[in-house]
Amino acid sequence: MAVDSSEYLLLTPVNAPIEIFAWEVDEEDDEDETLVDIEDDELDEVFDTAKAVLAEQDLMLHRTALTLTASGNLPDALEDDIITLDISEGGEEDDLTSEQFQLLTNFYYEEQEYAICTPFEPLLFFARMSAAGQPELLSPDEFRIVRSQLEDQLFDDLE
Repeated sequence: MAVDSSEYLLLTPVNAPIEIFAWEVDEEDDEDETLVDIEDDELDEVFDTAKAVLAEQDLMLHRTALTLTASGNLPDALEDDIITLDISEGGEEDDLTSEQFQLLTNFYYEEQEYAICTPFEPLLFFARMSAAGQPELLSPDEFRIVRSQLEDQLFDDLE
C-alpha cells in the first residue's frame, strides 16, 4: 500500500500470538472471576512455567519482538475453550470492544491462576518501508496520522 509516496506493509507474526492473563476474583461476588492483563515484570516471573505448561501440549512458547508466540499445532477450538473479553481501548467504558480468545490452558504460579490464550482474530502490525528498504513499525502517533488512509486502501483492495 502506498500513501503520500511512502510504502506501507501489513505484518503478522509467523507463529500463533499468545496472551497470558491472570484470573482475578470479583470483590463483590467470590464465585465470579475475570481475566486481567499482567505487567511485564509479572510475565517475566511466570514465563518459564507457562513455557513448560505449553510444552506439555507440544507447543513452544517464544518471546518475539512485539508479542509472545507459540510454534506447533494449536488444538482445535472447542466451544468451552472460547473466551470473549471486553477490552477498553482508552480506559473509558464507552470505548469497549470485544475480542475472542481460545483458551489453551490454565496454570498456577505462587497461588495465582493464569490463563494462556491465543486470539481468534489475526494480530496485525503496520510498518513503513525505510529508505534502506527495511520495514519499520509505525509508532502509535504515526499510525493515528495515516490510519484512515491505510484502512481505506486495505478495504478497497479487499473488494
